[in-house]
Amino acid sequence: MKRGPECNTMVRLPFANREAAGRALAAELARRGLHRATPSGEVEVIVLALPRGGVPVGREVAHALHAPLDVVIVRKLGVPWQPELAMGAIAGGGFQTLDEGLVRELRVSREEIAATLAKERRELERREKLYRGHRPAIDVRGRTVVLVDDGLATGSTMLVAARYVKSLQPARLVVAVPLGSAEACERIRAEAVECVCLATPEPFVAVGEWYADFPQTSDAEVQQALEEFAGSRVS
Repeated sequence: MKRGPECNTMVRLPFANREAAGRALAAELARRGLHRATPSGEVEVIVLALPRGGVPVGREVAHALHAPLDVVIVRKLGVPWQPELAMGAIAGGGFQTLDEGLVRELRVSREEIAATLAKERRELERREKLYRGHRPAIDVRGRTVVLVDDGLATGSTMLVAARYVKSLQPARLVVAVPLGSAEACERIRAEAVECVCLATPEPFVAVGEWYADFPQTSDAEVQQALEEFAGSRVS
């Protein structure tokens, strides 16, 4: 197994489930000195998870770091005839990334791209209303943000999430995942973003193959996690 320069050499794959992966990731982040409060008692670390699969991981990280938990709504732009293959992603505030090389290689038409964008924007808006309700997003300005997902395959979704969070002016942004492809991790680091990844197994085909139990995370689970941390939110 090949590991990137920021990988924990003690991790063993597969992870039992997302919760186990979250605990392993939390231990590594704690080892690096990430914690909730500054010496003056102000909340410094905020955990943002990518729903849906990143939320069970982020939940464990937030518990371990005694940090608030919120979500960053990002939607993958899947190739029309192969939805699991990301040709880009979108987030709030009009943020968008598109893999022009892949689009050209697969000959995805502009009409197909436009239709995919419209569909995913509708889903993004639906999830914003469903997950948060009337609660505003946590203000991350001037704080350390740990941006969590259950893994990185191409990195497209995380890339647009990182760009979006950077626009909110955090003091520090750390992308943290239990595992990912070496190429995806380098893609994130190329954005001048810290990337903590516990393992970069090769060959890397899909995130789910490195979990013994990898069920789909439901909207209800995301809502429950956010409700659980509602009392720890900061303005």
